[in-house]
Amino acid sequence: MNVRGTEKGTGPICRNGPRPTCGRCPASHKSDPSPFPVDPASSSAVGRLVIDPPAPGAWNMAVDEVLWQWSAASGRCAWRFYRWDEPTLSLGYFQSYEDREEHAASRACPVVRRPSGGGAIVHDKELTYSFVVPAGHRLAGRPSLLYRTIHTVLIEVLAGFGVEAALCGGPEDAGPARQPFLCFQRRSPGDVLVGAAKVAGSAQRRSRGAVLQHGSLLLARSSAAPEIEGLESAAPGVVDEQQLLASWLEKLSQRLGVTWQKEPLTDQQRCEAEKLVQTRYGSLPWTRARGRQCQVDGPSPA
Repeated sequence: MNVRGTEKGTGPICRNGPRPTCGRCPASHKSDPSPFPVDPASSSAVGRLVIDPPAPGAWNMAVDEVLWQWSAASGRCAWRFYRWDEPTLSLGYFQSYEDREEHAASRACPVVRRPSGGGAIVHDKELTYSFVVPAGHRLAGRPSLLYRTIHTVLIEVLAGFGVEAALCGGPEDAGPARQPFLCFQRRSPGDVLVGAAKVAGSAQRRSRGAVLQHGSLLLARSSAAPEIEGLESAAPGVVDEQQLLASWLEKLSQRLGVTWQKEPLTDQQRCEAEKLVQTRYGSLPWTRARGRQCQVDGPSPA
């Protein structure tokens, strides 16, 4: 099954947003002043909303793939907020499993491999989202637009809490041959910065039928990644998580022209997710081999 590339001049994955630049981004970078498109439709489409309690990493990745497949088949978009039931290291799809040994603080964490690209993330004191968009959606054809639209909305949300955030800017060039292991030590155009600290980043995976975008908002410093600051360090005590979620969803609804409707997984979809846990995301051989020995490499074409 085919997965198509979207990052300019690269293979089958968009790694952590538009092409990395120099690996560091000055705090002076500001967001693009040009306005982002707002859906001109007078009536809103119905988007599927899934808000899940903390769960193991393998289950979280399996559910995202199920929703990715569902979007390709249904032609609808879905937004999911979720957490992890213990500190977990997720590798970008093309990262080497052995590279995790570079990061001593997270060696005790369980590890999973994301279907999306980018650098490794320690999922602990952070909020993860996934967004699936059918291939025919206006945001699906331009990877950078999808990243920047969602991140710009987040910047507007943070502004409502008195937090000044900005998009990481800079030219899109080839960058260094080797990026840092951790996602939050990388800087790519479109990342969300508060001062010099990166607090949010995203990565995509695309098939012929749909786009899956993963993103992480770092709330606070984790003992499994002590070198990475979070939103709490950059703006201590000003952001209530539940209010942030509600505001983010409201502004996304306005920007995307979507009315959110809560739709948990069906029994059949839960069975599909369980199967993916067994065959992929909960399988150490699959995680080590980057799925290369798997026959399936993405959702079925719509």
